[in-house]
Amino acid sequence: MHRHAPAPAAPAPETPPAGCEGRGGWVFVLALAVAQLVSWGALYYAFSLFVVPMSAELGWSRTALNGALSLGLLVAGLFAYPVGAWIDARGGRVVMSLGTAAATLLLVAWARVTHLSAFYLIWAGLGATLAATLYEPAFAVLTRRFPESFRTRITIMTLVGGFASTAFIPLTQLLIDRLGWREALLCLAAVNLAVAMPVHALLLRDGGGAASGRAAGPDPAASGAVARALRHPVFWCLALCFTAYFATFTALTFHFVPLLADRGVPTARIVGAFAVFGPSQVVGRLVLLALGRRVRPSLAGRLVVLAFPLTVLLLIALPPSAPALFAFAILFGLANGVMTIVRGTAVPDLLWREGYGAINGALALPATAARAGAPFAAAWLWTASGSYDAVLWALLVCALLSALGYWLAVALGGRPVSKQ
Repeated sequence: MHRHAPAPAAPAPETPPAGCEGRGGWVFVLALAVAQLVSWGALYYAFSLFVVPMSAELGWSRTALNGALSLGLLVAGLFAYPVGAWIDARGGRVVMSLGTAAATLLLVAWARVTHLSAFYLIWAGLGATLAATLYEPAFAVLTRRFPESFRTRITIMTLVGGFASTAFIPLTQLLIDRLGWREALLCLAAVNLAVAMPVHALLLRDGGGAASGRAAGPDPAASGAVARALRHPVFWCLALCFTAYFATFTALTFHFVPLLADRGVPTARIVGAFAVFGPSQVVGRLVLLALGRRVRPSLAGRLVVLAFPLTVLLLIALPPSAPALFAFAILFGLANGVMTIVRGTAVPDLLWREGYGAINGALALPATAARAGAPFAAAWLWTASGSYDAVLWALLVCALLSALGYWLAVALGGRPVSKQ
């Protein structure tokens, strides 16, 4: 079986600062995890709760409002590569701090918006801040700072971040009900500034990694690593995997309620099934954390990518009974929880650590485009066919392509480049 040739020798990452891999390192990880929880909650998960009150007050259609989110996701994909390259060369402190500051200002601007064009401009800006503050830059920071234990650190961070929807959806709804949607946005801006900004500005000191001890600037080793990755089949297999995964995941998430309502499933049953999705993600990450070194990351990835075709088959083949729906939601949540970690560790496990941020950013571009476009493509297919059956079969193909991409990446990528 073909295995990739070892990457050309590059300067080894400098030893992390004293205490970085010990107790102080865990404080760093937990603080970054809390910042992720706030960033995800305030900048992403809260969006859906503002659609109804904004539509009622401003008269904008829900399609127009959701289009702004899609624009933001596309911009996030465009900024993922330069953000990752910046972190490779200079660390995460400046870019994540600026992203948090800009996000806070844009949330304030959103609270004052009165024109749809301004709302789209705000979300174009927020898209750039998503690229600078959410999981991808945090993955790059942890991989750079903890080269020997990044998998465990990423798992812990995503475990805490998995509670973002659980914490911020009820909090945001409470704020909207009590204060109104504009004041609720100001509260989210304040929380984002008070929690995420100190973590990014004060704790991300860029003490470890290749950028330490030299002038800031392009990292030649990282630039060469990106060029090698673009010529390597593993990169394109991972691109296929993550792009097809995001198409499947986002389309199912956005269309879960109308899909089941179209089949006559009671709303209470749909909401009940959807409610177990978030906790199931956390359970999946807990299981992976508990297994630790006993399960190789590539094995976990190969298993989890097979779960997505199975979840789609459950929706196609089984009647929409309560047990079937809850089985779908639990499996879907477990798989997505683990897949987040797989995305964060695939590049160093199957390629190399040099240039991690830029390589992961390049992978995020088509994946983010799929995340932005899949809900609209699914809606178009539903309209054209008159049924969600065609949508489900198309998503099954996407899920199978995702699984194929990851299995090929493992077959071509060989053994992980480092062990914890």
